[in-house]
Amino acid sequence: MLATASNGSDRGMTTGEPAAPVRRTWAEVHERARRMAGALDVAPGTAIAVLAAEPAVIAPAVQAAWLCGGSVTMLHQPTPRTDLAEWAEDTLRVLAMIDSHLVLLGSPFDALAAVLDQHGVPYKLLSELDAEPIAAPVPTPEDATALLQLTSGSTADPKAVRITHRNLMANAEGMRIAAALDPTSDVMVSWLPLFHDMGMVGFLTVPMLFGLELVKVTPVDFLSRPTLWADLITRHRGTITAAPNFAYAIVARRLASSSDAFDLSSLRLALNGAEPIDPAAVKSFVDAGARFGLRPESILAAYGMAETTLGVAFAPLFTGLSVDVVDADALEAKHRAVPTEGGRAFPLLGPPLEGLELRVVSDEGAVLGVRDVGELQIRGEAVTPGYLTVDGPLATQDAEGWLSTGDVGYIVEDGQVVVCGRRKDVIIMGGRNIYPTDVERAACSVEGVRPGNAVAVRLDAGTQRERFAVVLESKLAGDAEAEKDLVKQVTARVVDAVGLRPFAVVVQPPGTLPKTPSGKLRRSAAAGLV
Repeated sequence: MLATASNGSDRGMTTGEPAAPVRRTWAEVHERARRMAGALDVAPGTAIAVLAAEPAVIAPAVQAAWLCGGSVTMLHQPTPRTDLAEWAEDTLRVLAMIDSHLVLLGSPFDALAAVLDQHGVPYKLLSELDAEPIAAPVPTPEDATALLQLTSGSTADPKAVRITHRNLMANAEGMRIAAALDPTSDVMVSWLPLFHDMGMVGFLTVPMLFGLELVKVTPVDFLSRPTLWADLITRHRGTITAAPNFAYAIVARRLASSSDAFDLSSLRLALNGAEPIDPAAVKSFVDAGARFGLRPESILAAYGMAETTLGVAFAPLFTGLSVDVVDADALEAKHRAVPTEGGRAFPLLGPPLEGLELRVVSDEGAVLGVRDVGELQIRGEAVTPGYLTVDGPLATQDAEGWLSTGDVGYIVEDGQVVVCGRRKDVIIMGGRNIYPTDVERAACSVEGVRPGNAVAVRLDAGTQRERFAVVLESKLAGDAEAEKDLVKQVTARVVDAVGLRPFAVVVQPPGTLPKTPSGKLRRSAAAGLV
């Protein structure tokens, strides 16, 4: 932690934008953490759960847990539409799984204290954690748990990725090198949720570790006014930011019609890597941002997952979004990525970060060569040693230290990795591998379909007559004639894209599609809507 280094006293974190911005240096955050740690009174190794939304209190709370030798788990946050009884059941399941007997509760979830009381869950209010500062950090082994990162699966069947201090430092260092982070000039701007690995590690832990300037707001702030993101970059001269596809698509639309005088010329890295990158969303953001000084080369395509703490691969800096165009038939039938013109385009995601190795293996476990398509495996110091599940610990690495990612992809000649999709989501029809993202992007290109809210659903998985359906959200839902026309257009667009007709196209009203707590579509759960 660089809070006590020279840049700890002049670099810091701004929160509370735009209504009541407050800036605290990292040294001030650390001092607050020492007082919180003094009030915690927990044994080393304690699993500490945190339920809060405000970055200003989460940052010192995380440090306080580590100062005491504990680990941190950011709990999934209920929304106004959440059934609190179900949320309480899911949360109790998570707390039992990670063996946690302490929740740190902060705004705006203080009102949930009554729910925790009802279920006998011990908690402390973050606002009341204040005591004599801890004298010194509790000595903690490098292989002790630092983070228990809840995965984006079903909250009813939780799983946590165990991230050690060794994992965390190795991945942070790899990202520092790949992104050429500079504490003297970089300003990170983010609204990403802190219960997600990109928000927690990339845009809180990394700037705390290396003493980078950070401007941090909440997802609610962003969703309430998406152009706040551009405004913060403008006013704080932000150099680094990140977001998933849907956010770039939303902001692109707002920028295209905005009369505000934004200035995005300071941005050197706009990272996209939380899910399969949508080139169309990136292009719309680049096009809309051009008149505000956004440079196309600032786009940074990346590949990441919680199992490596955060980052796996970063594209070379200042190259923008580069794609690899391959023959669709060879990809689907022969599992080979053969370069061609006018074929399938996949973003190039860069080589593995320093300290990580990546390879491609067949279904039989054979190591494949350049442009052979198979499952991606990774190993290195940043890779988690295992999961915590409701059925107990689960190892992630084989005898040689390799972790199977569940992603299908390949490696190109210069060592960059390409991800085609999730292995469990691939639709197999007539011996061809159909990737859901191709179907979903085709559906979303039809006017009337909510951007980013179409899902390809695999039906009869593993049978000889495997099929797929498309479930999408639209404001036209309920209008029989409009729905009929929309289904016809989506079907045609999907057939054009993949050469196959969906078994069904189901139109649902906005807000219907099942999503993970971090906002990703849940394909398997959407099958129940067909």
